[in-house]
Amino acid sequence: MQFVLLGWPDEGPTLRLDYRRFAYAGKFVMSNTGKAVVVDRWDTRSVPSTEYDTGVVAAVAFNADRTDASTLWIRYVTVRADRKGETLGPRLCAFLARAARGAGYETLKIAVNNPFAYEALHKAGFAWTGETTGLAELVLERPADAPATRHTATYRAGLDRYRDRDLGDPESSFLDSRAGATPPTLVAAARPTAPLSAGDGRSLSDTP
Repeated sequence: MQFVLLGWPDEGPTLRLDYRRFAYAGKFVMSNTGKAVVVDRWDTRSVPSTEYDTGVVAAVAFNADRTDASTLWIRYVTVRADRKGETLGPRLCAFLARAARGAGYETLKIAVNNPFAYEALHKAGFAWTGETTGLAELVLERPADAPATRHTATYRAGLDRYRDRDLGDPESSFLDSRAGATPPTLVAAARPTAPLSAGDGRSLSDTP
């Protein structure tokens, strides 16, 4: 697999994802956000298509904060339905952090509206800030050059916010399974490493 930066927001990259297999597929057609993807050319479950970009198994869309040019917001994360559970989302977000550092960004943020995304982003080195958006999303952030310091009490408090919403399954069962838990283990890509730069060709081969 390869983790590939398709372009920054000012470069207007677009991506055609199959709406039947990816959540938020329509958001990736827009050219006002940057894009990064995980490409698996050996994926036997890819369906050849002239309408959609094939080989893509996960994608993120992002843009800079409107008032703080040093902060990059991840707007959408999507993983192909049949490839969920492989930590592709967290690994891609960690790859983006490395690329963002090389581009001069200092902080990455994301607002998440469900406990699964909350858990996945903690694996990528993000932590809850204690803040929420007007849409009741929890705001998570991490430095571009290293994982955030993840405090157990704060992590659990974020999960409690979702418990207060009286969610149904599978969210409620997942929250039950995380009762009294500590933050999840970081994916390898989320650990401190050198930033990506233009000389890296905007891509990184997957490593265990």
